[in-house]
Amino acid sequence: MKKALITGITGQDGSYLAEFLLSKGYEVHGIIRRASTFNTGRIDHIYRDPHDPKTRLFFHYGDLSDAEQINNLIYNIGPDEIYHLGAQSHVRVSFDIPEYTGNVTALGTVRLLEALRRSGKKIKFYQASSSEMFGSAKPPQSEDTVFQPQSPYACAKVYAYWMVKNYRQGYGLFASNGILFNHESPRRGETFVTRKVTRALANIIAGKQKKLYLGNLNAKRDWGFTPEYVEAMWKILQQNAPGDFVLGTGMTHSVKELVETAFSYAGLNWKKYVLIDKRYFRPNEVDKLKADYSRAERVLNWKPKVAFKDLVKIIVDADMRAVGLTPIGEGDRIIKQKFPNRWWKAD
Repeated sequence: MKKALITGITGQDGSYLAEFLLSKGYEVHGIIRRASTFNTGRIDHIYRDPHDPKTRLFFHYGDLSDAEQINNLIYNIGPDEIYHLGAQSHVRVSFDIPEYTGNVTALGTVRLLEALRRSGKKIKFYQASSSEMFGSAKPPQSEDTVFQPQSPYACAKVYAYWMVKNYRQGYGLFASNGILFNHESPRRGETFVTRKVTRALANIIAGKQKKLYLGNLNAKRDWGFTPEYVEAMWKILQQNAPGDFVLGTGMTHSVKELVETAFSYAGLNWKKYVLIDKRYFRPNEVDKLKADYSRAERVLNWKPKVAFKDLVKIIVDADMRAVGLTPIGEGDRIIKQKFPNRWWKAD
């Protein structure tokens, strides 16, 4: 039985990845931060009592700023694969807390790499890199595109990306970067723009909210469906040699299109509900991100199934259900049609 260690297991990507690896027969270990309130909502449905002999999911307290604990966990768990997803991952917030972002997102990666190097074990390492690293680079962006980061978060991810390559080339580690473009789901954090829009829409229909405040409506992103992306993470570590891969849909849409698609799906005119708040603008904006995922398609045999409008419908249906409304149903139909053998729990 293979063992995997996931940092950021309580996040969107971590929760789906944990489900996927469990479906593959892995023993899964996740690092979680100690808190006075429960922060495991995304993975509660796969939790089992650790006293149960059939349990294959285990949680460990830790923090990416604590090198000693990281070393201890890797030594004691002895994983075959490490999926490093943990980070301070909110781009706008990174402008407010740049030092913390650098400490966790950049140096947290180095602490893991150094622990691997010192262990002397053949452990495969996946680094969650980000399309935000491309910043103002001209689209479409591929593995060969020069990074032009436009935020503290992006700068931290660029540092982590290059450290992965340095440890791979200098010490022979099996360390790979997955450069993921925006990937969304009903488990996306509610402060990220996709969920901010769909959750507000559901609340407006339910009479719990009157207006939605947003920033730059003209920013364009490449949006895909998260469960497809975590499967690609696994595929990256199943290769014979480490490498770097861009993952995206190759299509780009604006925040305005996101809003229009969500509200029109529910039969509402978005202009009656959406207002602009300059507080949500970034000091440095990234205008357009568009993935060239041809290498992943060729090497990993990976290609996304869910298109932008279908993605929006999936999330809107989930958020309507979350506030007690009957979902429109198109999102649920799309899931059943495109993923007849779904391995993750419905949201």
